[in-house]
Amino acid sequence: MTQARWDLFCRVIDNYGDIGVCWRLARQLAASGTPVRLWIDDASALSWMAPEGPPPGLSVHPWAEAAQASDCGAVVVEAFGCELPEAFVALMARQQAAPAWINLEYLSAEDYVERSHGLASPQFSGPGQGLSKHFFYPGFSARTGGLLREPGLMAAQQAFDAPAWLARQGVAPRPGERLVSLFAYPNAGLGELLARLGEAPTLLLACPGAAQAALAAPDAPALPPGLRWQALPYLSQDDYDRLLWACDLNCVRGEDSFVRAQWAGKPFIWHIYPQDDGAHGPKLEAFMDRWLAGAEPALAAQWRALWRAWNGLADWAPARLPPLADAQPHARAWRAHLAAQADLLTQLRRFVQGNA
Repeated sequence: MTQARWDLFCRVIDNYGDIGVCWRLARQLAASGTPVRLWIDDASALSWMAPEGPPPGLSVHPWAEAAQASDCGAVVVEAFGCELPEAFVALMARQQAAPAWINLEYLSAEDYVERSHGLASPQFSGPGQGLSKHFFYPGFSARTGGLLREPGLMAAQQAFDAPAWLARQGVAPRPGERLVSLFAYPNAGLGELLARLGEAPTLLLACPGAAQAALAAPDAPALPPGLRWQALPYLSQDDYDRLLWACDLNCVRGEDSFVRAQWAGKPFIWHIYPQDDGAHGPKLEAFMDRWLAGAEPALAAQWRALWRAWNGLADWAPARLPPLADAQPHARAWRAHLAAQADLLTQLRRFVQGNA
């Protein structure tokens, strides 16, 4: 039976992150039988992120047209505090049965997330007077909203034929060569990372963006003898997941690719979004505290040194890449820990039903 429609609002600050998270959520809603309208101010990235177009049940609309909407969904989600158009909020307030209004927040492992998850924000003035907005926080513990994870994800990975997929992408690793994916913001430490990757035979697969541009530039960092690199084209969300599954180590950034690297169950290096006020430092430390809580102490120390250096928060001198054979079991154990928690959409539905 078709379920009541949802409205999902997204403003694009980072073409790959904000829209990536929202598209995954919208697509999962549609696949589960819930019609959803995605209101977005810049849908251009969907041309390569979702070249197949919207699936049945998902429609994409320009943000500006929301002001002329004649109806609203039973659930309205504003992603990352994007602030709904006032006319749409007024429309929500006029409904006989008020819609559930959810602010889907950014992902963080910091302690405030558990304290703030699920809190209500009653609207005492303005176009939404009389409504109540709830804050829904993704996270890594049972006291948060969990992470986006579509049904069948683990089974799809288990059935994945990495060599065949790589061959279709024109990627041909040499015998004994490890595969590393690279997706990053501009980073002054790129040369240092390359030096450490080159300590063993490595084929670096660079995704479009700042890192690929830096590698291709005339003043690119010198490649160590053990390292070669290959530029990748823009990949759809599904193919980006497959890239993560195929690699031995994944360098990821922001939020969406960060979460998908954890579901891949492979060792990874995170380039957190840098903030001018330095708030990214405590955020990085909070995640490492959770992620490495059960790790062998020497492995944990190696990851901390490398991640801090890559994020410009510590000197490169002590930073080394941990042996991937040692890091792999921890990556799988962390994935199992996350998978024991209900996925974000399941929890979001429960939350909406509990606050109806």
